[in-house]
Amino acid sequence: MRCQKSWEIGFKLGISYAGRGWKASFSKFEWILSLDAVALSLAGIALIYSATVPLGPAGKSFVIKQTAWLSMGLILLVLFSFLDYRLLERWGIWIYIIILVALISVSVFGRITAGSRRWIDFGLMRFQPSEFAKLAVVIVLARSLSESKRGSIDSWLELFKHAAFVLIPAFFIATQPDLGTAIVLSLVALTMILFAGLSKKLCKVILGLALASLPILYFGAKYLLLDYQKKRLLTFLNPDYDPLGAGYQIIQSQIAVGSGGLFGKGFLKGTQNQLMFLPVKHTDFVFAVLSEEWGFLGSSIVLTLFLIFILRGLGIAGRSRDDFGTFLSVGCVSIIFWHVAINVSMVMGLIPVVGVPLNFLSYGGSSLLSSFMCTAALASVSSRRFSHLS
Repeated sequence: MRCQKSWEIGFKLGISYAGRGWKASFSKFEWILSLDAVALSLAGIALIYSATVPLGPAGKSFVIKQTAWLSMGLILLVLFSFLDYRLLERWGIWIYIIILVALISVSVFGRITAGSRRWIDFGLMRFQPSEFAKLAVVIVLARSLSESKRGSIDSWLELFKHAAFVLIPAFFIATQPDLGTAIVLSLVALTMILFAGLSKKLCKVILGLALASLPILYFGAKYLLLDYQKKRLLTFLNPDYDPLGAGYQIIQSQIAVGSGGLFGKGFLKGTQNQLMFLPVKHTDFVFAVLSEEWGFLGSSIVLTLFLIFILRGLGIAGRSRDDFGTFLSVGCVSIIFWHVAINVSMVMGLIPVVGVPLNFLSYGGSSLLSSFMCTAALASVSSRRFSHLS
């Protein structure tokens, strides 16, 4: 009888403690970052609907799928944000290995779309390992950098150790071919390494090697790039080089962006969009749809939401309780930043077209889910800075 009473008291105390812990976790939930991500995703669904409505009934499937992926993303956000991010430090290497296996499997089982083999088809949905490879690299690189001695990186061996985590997946991604994702992955890793710091000696040597390698890059681009990649470079320099071929996309995109004006033409009223002049407008060029229909004002609001996300993420990195959390946060923010910077610049014709989606807005389940996983990681780092959630 006494044992039963003790068990009942212990059970009630356990329920009470769990309730207080959940309440504390809920009160410290990263609402600003999460609501920002949701707002961007809802704007993305509206843009995808506008971009695909000319397709008729077939276009509705894009909106339905994106809405389903958003629901999955919200579930992942809630679940993973309440998990201790330090579990990623423990299991990060296994996540990395699984993603590497998936990248290798793409070359065998991958589905070819528009000349690229990037997806594994599971019937109901397609899985793009390269999107999740960015987060996997951020996790293992954050662990590697946090385990290194404090201070800037001052040896080639240490630098190569960190770089190896990036170069291996970047190689497999580039062979798909997916040059845009490989570039983003490299820039994210470079951002994290520079954040950790490089010694002056290494910086001088790297700068010298970079300048000396310019001729090699020129001849490499001449003989190693694929034909469509060469055309993208030529049309970037001169879009009128092939106005009905390789230059058509960027010309139509610039027309759409410029014709939006201050307030835009209105929802579902963009001529470049609705009259189907703009290709792949629901994926890589969704920002062109945004600019044409919502104008400079609407585009500025969306970019401000991205800015809030980035600044909030950097704030989380600064308040992190350990080095791993800091590097993890910097890496997640870098993923979002480089995607936005490259995609918007590409759509406006400031850089060559490299096929990089716009996080939260572009159509695609893998891109959306990986973006929400980055958000969840940042939310977990934010909430775990409080001692009672250790």
